[in-house]
Amino acid sequence: MSSAPQGISYLDGIRLNRCLCASFERLISAQDQLNKINVFPVPDGDTGTNLAATADSIGVCIQQLDTRHAGELLIQVADAALDGARGNSGAIIAQFFQGLADSCEDKSRLLPADFVEGFQAGADYARSAIADPKHGTILTLIDEVAIKLTEYHQQNPDRGFISLLQHTLKRARIALAETQQQLEVLRQAGVVDAGAKGFMLLIEGISNFLSRGSLREVPVPRTDPGAVDALTGFESHEGDIDHRYCTECLIHGEHIDHRKLRERLSPLGSSMIIAGTPRKSKIHIHVDEPAAVFEIAGSYGELTGRKADDMHQQAHAVSSGNRRYAVITDSAADLPDTAMEDYDIHVVPVRVQFGNASYLDKVGMTHQQFFQELKTNPELPKTSQPAPGDYRRMYDFLCSHFEHVFCISLTAKLSGTWQAARNAAERARKPEAITLIDSRSASLGQGLIALHAAECIAAGLEQAEITQSIEAIRERTRTFALITDLSYAVRGGRVHPAVHQLARLLGIHPILHAPGNGKVGPGGFIFSGKGRLKRFIRYLSRQLDPDTRYRIGVAHADNKAAAIEVHDELLRLNTNIVDSYITDLGAALGAHVGPDTVGMAAQEDTPMPTDKKNPDN
Repeated sequence: MSSAPQGISYLDGIRLNRCLCASFERLISAQDQLNKINVFPVPDGDTGTNLAATADSIGVCIQQLDTRHAGELLIQVADAALDGARGNSGAIIAQFFQGLADSCEDKSRLLPADFVEGFQAGADYARSAIADPKHGTILTLIDEVAIKLTEYHQQNPDRGFISLLQHTLKRARIALAETQQQLEVLRQAGVVDAGAKGFMLLIEGISNFLSRGSLREVPVPRTDPGAVDALTGFESHEGDIDHRYCTECLIHGEHIDHRKLRERLSPLGSSMIIAGTPRKSKIHIHVDEPAAVFEIAGSYGELTGRKADDMHQQAHAVSSGNRRYAVITDSAADLPDTAMEDYDIHVVPVRVQFGNASYLDKVGMTHQQFFQELKTNPELPKTSQPAPGDYRRMYDFLCSHFEHVFCISLTAKLSGTWQAARNAAERARKPEAITLIDSRSASLGQGLIALHAAECIAAGLEQAEITQSIEAIRERTRTFALITDLSYAVRGGRVHPAVHQLARLLGIHPILHAPGNGKVGPGGFIFSGKGRLKRFIRYLSRQLDPDTRYRIGVAHADNKAAAIEVHDELLRLNTNIVDSYITDLGAALGAHVGPDTVGMAAQEDTPMPTDKKNPDN
């Protein structure tokens, strides 16, 4: 590769594009190490993943562009950054690029003076996006770089980009090291701020490319070991997390008032960032009730890119250094929150759409809110699989902390969720570290299979043993649901209206059955009227072999009293049930079976092939 000239005096769109591509590759290559030093604002170990997702979003966009106009390129960069921004640092970087683009939009070529002025505008924009900026973070580093760029250029107005960036980086590295002493949590952990380190990698990437790359060639993705060696060895530290969900969305509207939006969102949580323009704005905030954020944001325009990551679970996963493997499932799996938390089962939410209003299943609205909306809204909800990007972020985050990830999906014969998970796995950074397994089930059955996978991990089984055990347990897991109102299935197109009319005429309620082969269909019926729940309980008891031990789960669609009755009676009638739980029925199945539905899944209590952690068990 030919050496770049030492006196680069301008960057047009083509040159700037290649500089940015090299810069993003440098950042993406370091995401695992950035995750390991992420302790502020919360120790959830995902700053590297979020910054990489932001950089990847921009990179995918600009690799398709061939404009020679630097300002036009930066406008596209800012827009792509806003669309793809993830996490605190991602949102701040998106706002930085917005300021840089606004300052340089009419410049076909960036001279050093233009770059310095634009960088300062970016720093100002970034700081304005933060409700409560802290010293010792990515903002501190951006400010220090802006100051040093200005000072050096004023003293050396005739020097080109290489000298400008190299001299600035000397001060920036000092500023980065100082962040360790500027925030107590960083000092205690013995690390620098992860977001600041990520921004430093971006600047280093541009500087190194200008010094050693070729402005005539598109940079080849590569990992620079020297850029990440200083991070190796750091591990995440647990700390206090004031709010549970890292919540984000993108507003598309007209005249979005950031000040008023900030005033309405501030009481809900912390770490708030509002980036973007009056027509497209990115919200990032840590809250306990994501639905409240989406409701307020939705009053300003159309929402896209909803996200609500469980930071408690992420922090717990990061601190669980004794586990080599992790489990992911989608929100179609119905399990109690306590089981999800105890076994670190990570969930990618299904999307739920009521007319023009869109929600994240089990996050964007509560169980009770969903079924109340189902009863009163004339528009039947539609459910759709998670976006592949949701899976990919989860894969990349977990693969940076675990050797291998097992993903248990909703049956492929009912939904495109399995395909979305597969597409994301193929595009993940470490596809070889991901095993995708079709649960061949749904709801409670899928939840029990995910729980079994987590128990295999806790027992210390190896990767091949875990896969074999999960695949075997699918055939030993069956799910049943009593549907008392077929009208929801008819409206959703799952059942022909004539079937509904016949059921009403005969006075019967169908029982849905998922036998573990991927299909869900009729499993029988009971007569309606008084005593129907007891008849359903007797039906369920007949499905249980008295010589086999079972674990069962019972779920309800806003009908907890019925679930308790089913659960307690099954335990009384069947002494071979060794474990059980009651939970809420999620929207993925609830949208089709309607309110008051009660379901049960039974899984044979199969001993682990070996329990390496507890050999006496």
